[in-house]
Amino acid sequence: MKLLITDIENFDIPQGDDYKLIKANGDIRNCIGCFGCWVKTPGKCVINDGFDRTGIDLGKCTELILVSRCCYGSTSPAVKMIQDRAISYIHPDFVIRNGEMHHKRRYDNVITVSAYFYGDDITEAEKETAGNLIQSIVDNYDGKLGNVAFYKSAEELKAEVTL
Repeated sequence: MKLLITDIENFDIPQGDDYKLIKANGDIRNCIGCFGCWVKTPGKCVINDGFDRTGIDLGKCTELILVSRCCYGSTSPAVKMIQDRAISYIHPDFVIRNGEMHHKRRYDNVITVSAYFYGDDITEAEKETAGNLIQSIVDNYDGKLGNVAFYKSAEELKAEVTL
């Protein structure tokens, strides 16, 4: 399954066994840093707002696709909130990978992480920061790097990106 997280309200993909779409909306609550998803209900967030199974969804996917407005070289605040709520995808214990300390994987799947950013004034510095951010996510998830691309608008992105 490919898991797509987006802040574009009218971004639609065929859902079913191949894709799951998570759209950022006003219903999501902030991660409160309680560690419940790590120790109390492993893999599942204790906040029941419809985004509580995002970590479990990551554990079932082969590709994570972030579609977001580029905000200072990062995802939008709404997409970041969903990413924060998926912290349970990784285990609280640590391992050394490539000479760096990272969290262990909780699940056996290896995720390919792709990101499609949009914004009419994305600078080269922001593109570099975004690329580094996505690589950091790949490193933390012990995954693989997919596509990282930039578009001038959400409309251009929707017209050009085929998933």
